[in-house]
Amino acid sequence: MKRAEGSLTRRTITGMLWTAWGKGAYAGLQLLVLAVMARLITPAEFGVVSAALVVIGFSTVFSQLGLGPALVQRSALERRHLDTTFTTSVLFGVLLGGVLWLAAPAVAQLLRIDGVQPVVRALAWIFPLQSFGIVAESLLRRELRFQWLANLDVAAYAIGYGLVGIALALAGWGVWALVAGQIAQGVVRTGVLLVQRPPRLERPFEMRAFQELLYFGGGFTVARAANYVAVQGDNMVVGRFLGPQALGFYGRAYSLMSAPAYAFGTVLDQVLFPAMAKVQHDPERLATAYRRGVALLALLVLAPSAALLLLGPEFIAVVLGRRWAPAVTSFQILTIGMLFRTSYKMSDSLARSTGAVYRRAWRQIFYAVLVLLGAWIGQHWGIAGVAWGALAALTVNFFLMAQLSLSVTGTTWRSFWEAHLPAVRLTAASFPIVWVATLALRHWGLPPLAVLGAAAGVAAASVVVLCLRGPHLFLGRDGLWVLEELRQLSRWRSAATPPPPVAQSPAYQATDVGDAR
Repeated sequence: MKRAEGSLTRRTITGMLWTAWGKGAYAGLQLLVLAVMARLITPAEFGVVSAALVVIGFSTVFSQLGLGPALVQRSALERRHLDTTFTTSVLFGVLLGGVLWLAAPAVAQLLRIDGVQPVVRALAWIFPLQSFGIVAESLLRRELRFQWLANLDVAAYAIGYGLVGIALALAGWGVWALVAGQIAQGVVRTGVLLVQRPPRLERPFEMRAFQELLYFGGGFTVARAANYVAVQGDNMVVGRFLGPQALGFYGRAYSLMSAPAYAFGTVLDQVLFPAMAKVQHDPERLATAYRRGVALLALLVLAPSAALLLLGPEFIAVVLGRRWAPAVTSFQILTIGMLFRTSYKMSDSLARSTGAVYRRAWRQIFYAVLVLLGAWIGQHWGIAGVAWGALAALTVNFFLMAQLSLSVTGTTWRSFWEAHLPAVRLTAASFPIVWVATLALRHWGLPPLAVLGAAAGVAAASVVVLCLRGPHLFLGRDGLWVLEELRQLSRWRSAATPPPPVAQSPAYQATDVGDAR
């Protein structure tokens, strides 16, 4: 039992590190490719593809019917579930691609952007292409093969955009270089997945298996659609009532606030969802994992968000430029909710891993309504008012999702708040130091880059010193546990010990997760 627990913990932490590496490498490669292609392709051509990808992004919410995540979450997985998911995914992918192809003229008329119709039609065929790899990817996630998946994402992007996209852009293909890069990325990714887990259908479809998977998949899809509306709702209100310029300021402010939250949340979500699904019938272990997760997120996010609240003017000036000064206030307001934006992803993972998708779904619907309502009320006071409305909705959603997590794991609110206390102490102790340093730097008339860099250095140094001087006070038992696990992992790696065995199932072999508990 202890060896199984240690193996799963080690594989989960290793998965987080590899997923974080993959996201970081992907972002760095994306920035490099963008820097090259931005010099070869006009902003208008980028705009056409971006508009088409908005439609593709919304359609992606419904592309799998939630069947892929259902395979990851299900404790007892049989071959009939795999065969049914493969057949259904392919058929629905073809159907969705065809619907988008036919709807492209209406989409172009709605968006009122010249040249978007053929781009939508071309990108629509990504859905049948990706559908062939859904079962293979789900099995790899179920087996916690995060290193392999992270490397695949980076390699597929490098080949799709880095080679095909840039080569065609150099040849003068314009818009179609971007489209070809997107499609090539999908071809490479799906092709490699099929080689790793080739399909061997015995019984293509079984209605009972479909119904068993769709119960989870339906709730997953509803919640995902509601969350998409919640994330985009304030932008829609700003664009409709305050105009494109205000949307530009607000959109950049929200993107900068949510970028680190999205990065942390995505890494945790992709790793913890399948890991928690393996122990979904063990509330004690789920409660421990949830408490440690929220404690770690608080330590990572709370102090930096307080520093960004203080350094908002310099941060916006350095990242976006001085002409983006109207975005500063909104950015500072939104940074207050960085922890809420990140932490509720932890609750998302827990809810999905335990099958509480419909309890999650109604909360996400309520969250979407609150975002739209808060943004509509706030727009009377400009984008700062919208930011306050979005923050209020985010705060309510944080508490609703926390309540769901506590009820699933049997954890008390007292334990939940105690997990946050070390991060609160660390932030309260470091913030005055950063505040004094920032005031001094501004008083000396230094440029924004110097103020931001020096203040960030002071903030990092103060956090490190405080944690070294008072580890129990400022890291707490959960933070110390993470450090110890990382040290153990480092020793294990340096000793070149063979990794824990991972199920190497043949094509579409179901994996029994009962022993992981």
